[in-house]
Amino acid sequence: MDFELKTLTPHQTASTVADALLVLWPDAADQAAPALDDPLTLWARGAVADEDLPAGAGQCLAAHRLPGVKPRRVVLARCGDGSPSQVRKAVQAAWALLKAGQPKTLLVLASAASGAAVAAAVQALADASYVYTATKSQAKPRSLHKATLAVADATAVRSAFARAVAVTRGVELAKEWANRPGNHATPSLLAEAARQLAKQPRVSVDVLGPKDVAKLGMGAFLAVAQGSEEPLRFIVLKYQGAAKSSAPVVLVGKGITFDTGGISIKPAAEMDEMKFDMGGAASVLGTFAALAELQPALNVVGLIPSCENMPDGRAVKPGDVVTSMSGQTIEVLNTDAEGRLILCDALTYAERFKPRALIDIATLTGACVIALGGVRCGLFANHDDLAAALADAGQAALDPAWRMPLDDDYAEGLKSHFADMGNVAGRQAGAVTAAKFLQKFVGQQRWAHLDIAGVAWKSGAAKGATGRPVPLLVQYLLDEVDRQALQPAAGLGAQPIKSAKAAKPPKSDKAAVAAKPTKAGKAAGAGSR
Repeated sequence: MDFELKTLTPHQTASTVADALLVLWPDAADQAAPALDDPLTLWARGAVADEDLPAGAGQCLAAHRLPGVKPRRVVLARCGDGSPSQVRKAVQAAWALLKAGQPKTLLVLASAASGAAVAAAVQALADASYVYTATKSQAKPRSLHKATLAVADATAVRSAFARAVAVTRGVELAKEWANRPGNHATPSLLAEAARQLAKQPRVSVDVLGPKDVAKLGMGAFLAVAQGSEEPLRFIVLKYQGAAKSSAPVVLVGKGITFDTGGISIKPAAEMDEMKFDMGGAASVLGTFAALAELQPALNVVGLIPSCENMPDGRAVKPGDVVTSMSGQTIEVLNTDAEGRLILCDALTYAERFKPRALIDIATLTGACVIALGGVRCGLFANHDDLAAALADAGQAALDPAWRMPLDDDYAEGLKSHFADMGNVAGRQAGAVTAAKFLQKFVGQQRWAHLDIAGVAWKSGAAKGATGRPVPLLVQYLLDEVDRQALQPAAGLGAQPIKSAKAAKPPKSDKAAVAAKPTKAGKAAGAGSR
């Protein structure tokens, strides 16, 4: 979908041709001096005076062929105090009324909106109108092709608008891949999506196969992948927006493209949803799509260990001991705690980049879903400033996180009689003990872990991927540009971004590409629950 930003008065908006019009009405407008006499303002003031538009963000009033207004369908939506969260609620409610008419073009009058509120309107509209079509033979695509935001001063909010459009692209890429069935989103196809991203300026990619991973000594990653016919892929994306000497932020996304639980097999009910266990990987792809569009002055590395977790005769068994890339041994007590096994090797690999910050993103534990539900993701960090920066970014992006503890006492349950550690520590505090496991592989690096099992996917009537936490990650990275400008990277171990030693694309990749991913995938590109 295309977005456009224009400086338009209410009079000009009323005379602009479009299939539909959404008027965002803040509470403050109820008491404003009646200086405007355009048909939209007069209609809105009359609706308020007659109490046809009750107070409260999300309250709406629809009109058909309003005199003096060119768009045929008009919806007036209250947006409360005009804050981003209230604007988002208003847009979501308004679209519920507008979508039945399947408008192709939409005007959004947001005269008094701040930059953050405009961004919220863009993202809410994109989210509400998104339609998945990749594997449907007769699906109707998104009806809305273009949305124009009419504001009092486009120049004042243009930067926020541009950010929002880029974030929207990234969110939709993340949704696309997390929504695809496991046979349409294999590790090889994820690698192809990354290669498509690498066609963008400043983005490059290396893809490592099983032999490359074996040479690196990634025994934990290999153990998870060995039960599947689909070959693993270790994807190394790089965005070079700053000097080569500037230390990068490294993002690590869990890429289990389907999770059966392995030998510790999951219940059949809702196992189909385990296609979204690569939500962390999808969010890394989406973040890179946004970076390619925004071109910030920052270096970012994206690491995606990707494989399936399957239960065949070669699969890793409960009680097996594997050796990670770090040299630490792990007793696999539960094969459904596989995400941390692939992540631990990727975290060790990340050390070579000497990152200014290392952040992993994973649909890691059902325990986090129980703790936080679908509102906030779990945030774990070994440095207070990093935790605060991520939490602030989440609040600003309407993609909130909640900091969880990392007390050393939580690691007691990971002790093993037969290895350096077990991969699970019992039912209590499962999200925390999973994070404590990962922490054993980050050393002294500034590290954070985002458990997105509760926020990356919705079940029920709204079933599908959410694209979170792409907004949080993009906001954090853009904020990091500002922090980096104020505090040079001299003391952060800055090093050039090294190139991964990747083999040529193996035959399995070529076969996957031959399957021709859908146009949406090309354009864009929970496990241990």
